[in-house]
Amino acid sequence: MKTPQTLKKLVTGFIILTFLAGCSVMLKHRYDQLYGPASVKDRVVPETTAQTPIYHGEVKEIIDNRCVVCHGCYDAPCQLKMSSHQAIDRGASQAVVYDGTRLFTESLTRMFVDAENTEQWRAKGFFSVLNERDQLTEANLMGSSFYRMLALKEQHPLPEQDILPNSFDFGLNRKQYCSKIEDFDRFEKKKPLWGMPYALPGLKQEELDTLTQWLAAGAKTTAQQPLDNAYLQQIEHWENYLNGDSLKQQLVARYIFEHLYIANIYFPDAGPTAGDERQFFKLVRSTTATGEAVNLIPSRRPFDSPKTDQFYYRFVPYIPTVTVKNHMPYRLDANREQRWNEIFFNNAYTVTSLPSYKPAIAANPFETFEQIPSVSRYKFMLDEAEFTISGFIKGPVCRGQIALNVIHDQFWVMFVSPPTEGEYQMDNFLKAQEKNLRLPAEDTGTILPVSAWRRYSKLNQRYNDAWLEEFNKIFPNETERSLDLGIIWDGDNHNDNAALTIFRHFDSATVVKGFWGKQPKTAWIIDYPLLERIHYLLVAGYDVYGNVNHQLLTRLYMDFLRMDGEDNFLMLLPSEASEKELNSWYRDSESNVANYIENIKSRNDDYLGIEYTTDNPKQELLDKIIASMPSAVLVRDEINRPQPNSNPSNTLSELQRLASLKGEKLKEMPELAYMRLRLTTGEDKTYTLIRNLSHTNVSYLFGEKSRIVSKELTLSVMDGVVGSYPNLFLTVDEQDLADFVSRVEALSDEASYRSLLDRYGVRRSNKNFWQYSDWLHDQYFQHQPLNAGLLDYNRLQNR
Repeated sequence: MKTPQTLKKLVTGFIILTFLAGCSVMLKHRYDQLYGPASVKDRVVPETTAQTPIYHGEVKEIIDNRCVVCHGCYDAPCQLKMSSHQAIDRGASQAVVYDGTRLFTESLTRMFVDAENTEQWRAKGFFSVLNERDQLTEANLMGSSFYRMLALKEQHPLPEQDILPNSFDFGLNRKQYCSKIEDFDRFEKKKPLWGMPYALPGLKQEELDTLTQWLAAGAKTTAQQPLDNAYLQQIEHWENYLNGDSLKQQLVARYIFEHLYIANIYFPDAGPTAGDERQFFKLVRSTTATGEAVNLIPSRRPFDSPKTDQFYYRFVPYIPTVTVKNHMPYRLDANREQRWNEIFFNNAYTVTSLPSYKPAIAANPFETFEQIPSVSRYKFMLDEAEFTISGFIKGPVCRGQIALNVIHDQFWVMFVSPPTEGEYQMDNFLKAQEKNLRLPAEDTGTILPVSAWRRYSKLNQRYNDAWLEEFNKIFPNETERSLDLGIIWDGDNHNDNAALTIFRHFDSATVVKGFWGKQPKTAWIIDYPLLERIHYLLVAGYDVYGNVNHQLLTRLYMDFLRMDGEDNFLMLLPSEASEKELNSWYRDSESNVANYIENIKSRNDDYLGIEYTTDNPKQELLDKIIASMPSAVLVRDEINRPQPNSNPSNTLSELQRLASLKGEKLKEMPELAYMRLRLTTGEDKTYTLIRNLSHTNVSYLFGEKSRIVSKELTLSVMDGVVGSYPNLFLTVDEQDLADFVSRVEALSDEASYRSLLDRYGVRRSNKNFWQYSDWLHDQYFQHQPLNAGLLDYNRLQNR
C-alpha cells in the first residue's frame, strides 16, 4: 500500500506534467496564431539565385565544420544528424539509440534507410529544427530551434575562463534536452549557456550571418545533381557483375553484400577520390533492376530476408558528409574484379541450391555459405583485413559498441596463412562444426533466456575441443618441428593488411596497418573461422537498436573470440611460457581461462619449429615475426620502437623520449590527444598521442576502473591523425618540444596537468579553437585523403 508521502509525490508529479503539457499546448497555439499551423515544407529549389542562399557551398561548409563535428551519427544529441540537408530537415527525436538497459528492441531510425521522406520521419516521432509554419523571414528564424540555438550562443557566449562551469554536462550519457520550438522559451531560460555549438566557442560573425540568411530564406537546397557518365558506367558494370543468373553468382554476390554493406565504396577508375571531389557509394538491395530508380529494401541486418523472390544488388551515392568514426572506404576497380574472379569463379566448385534466409541459417555463415570454399572466403576477407577488422571497431553504428571493453587498449593482430590446395581439409572440418559455430544473432526473440549464455558456452567449448583434435592431426607431436612462423600470413610479400595494430580509446577504437607502439601485452593470430565469427557477431549480426539481452550476450560471446585469438598466438610459444602469459593476461580471472590453461599443460612442445634462446619468449617471438615480415608489408616504427645504434634528429629523439614514458604519470593524460608540432622550417606536422591503459583482465563487463594497473600504462606517439574522438588539442613549437616532454614526464596530479595545458593546450574554451580545428582537418584531408573524415568532438575534455 502506498504511503501518504508517496501519494503526495505522485500527485505532485502528475500536476507538474499536466501543467507542462498544458504550457506546451498553449505555446503551440501561440505559434500557430503567429505563423500558421506547422506542416512539412518542400525546401528543394530548381536553381540557385543570388537572392536565395542554398545549402550547398558555403552553408554546407560551415555546418560541416561547426555542427557535424558533434552531430554526425547515431550518437548525435537528440539524434539530430546534420551531415546532410535531408537529415537536418528530418530534425530531432527524444528517443535514445545508445541504451544498454532497454528491455525491448528499439524502432529503427537509420537515415536514408528507414524512411523515404520527412513526412515519414514525422510519423516516427522526429520533430523539426527548421520552421515548418508560414515561410516568412521572422517565422523562419523565430520558429527554428536551429537558429534559436545559434542566437542563444551569440547572446550568451562562453564564460571567459579556461575551465567551463559545472552547469555544462560533458557525460556521454548525459540527460538530453530535446526541445521542440514550442518549448524553446523555457529551455533558453533554464540553460542560457547551452547555445550551439555546445560548450564550444561561437561562430564568427560572418559564419553566423551566412547561416542566418540561409535559415531566414527557408533553408533551401537544390536537387541532387546527376552522376557523371563515368560513374554510371562503373555502377552498371558492377551491378551486372553482382546480379548474375547462375546459382554460384547469386551465392557469391550474397556473401559479398553481407560483408560490404557497411563499406563506403569508391570507383578509382571513374574519377578522383581525394579532396572535395570524393564520391562514395553504398551497396544495397533493391526491388528494381539496373537502369531503374532504386527501391531500397530495408532490413535490420544484412542477412535478413529481402521478403521478395526477386531482388537486385544496387549502388547508391553516399550523401552525408563523411565522418571518420563510420568511414570505411573500399575500392572497386579492375584489379578487384580480377581478384574476385580468381578466388570465387576460376576454381572448380558447384553450387546446387541457394540457402534459406531463416534466422537460424542466415545468421550462421558457415552453414549459409558452405558451398563456397572456405579458402575463397578467407582470402576475400584477408585482402582487405584492415577493413574487415575495422568493421567490429567502427561498424555501422559509429560509436564503438558494447563489445569494445572486451579488448585491450593496444594489441597486434596477424593472420593464419591461407592453406594451399590439399594442405588440410578446412571445409570438411567446418561442415562438421556448423552447429557448434552458431552465433547469438540467430536468437531474434525480445527476451533471451538465461540458458542462452550456457548454450553458446557449451557450443564454443565443443568447437575448441574439436579444433584441438584437428590441430593435432595437422601438427602431430611425433612430426618434429612442424609448426613455425610459416603459419603466419606475410601478405603474399605485398599486402600491408597482414599486420595490424588495434588501439582502444575507451568506447571507441582504431585499426592501423602495421605494428605500432611498444610490443603489446597481448597479440592475436586470427584464422578463418575466427575472422568470420567476429564479423557475424559484431558487424552483420550486431543491432545497436537491440535490447539489453542482445547486447549483453554479444559482449559475453566476444570473450570467447578474444581468447581464441590469443590462444592461437600462444600456440607458437613453449607451453611453460604460454601458461605464464595467460596467467598474466587474466589476473584475478583465471577461472575464465581454465580450459585454455588445461590444454596448454597437456601440450607437447615437440611440434614447435621455433627455437627460443632468451628468458622472454613472447618478446622473442614478436621480434621474429617483425623480422619475418617483408618491408613492403611492415614499416618500421621509429618513434615507439627506435632501432639500436640509430642517430635520430633532436626532434625525433624527443618524440622517442615521449613515447618511452610509462607508468602512473600517464594517468593524467587523456586517451587521445592531437599535437600540432610547429617546425622551425615553417612546416606544421600532426602527431597523435595515445594513452594505453593496462588491466589485470578484460573479462568482466563492469568494474573496469578497479582493474586498471597504473604502473603499466604506456604512451604511443603516431605520425598523423589516428582515432575519431579527440580528448585534447595541443600546440608545441619545435624548440619547446623538450620542455613539453619533460612536463608530461613530471605529471603527478590535476594541478600539473592543468599547468601543462596552460602552456600547450588548446582547450575547448579557447577563442582559437575553431582555427585549430580547421587546420587539423585541412592537414588530415591533405595527408590522408582517402581515409580522412570529420572528427567528433563529443569527447573533448573540460580540464
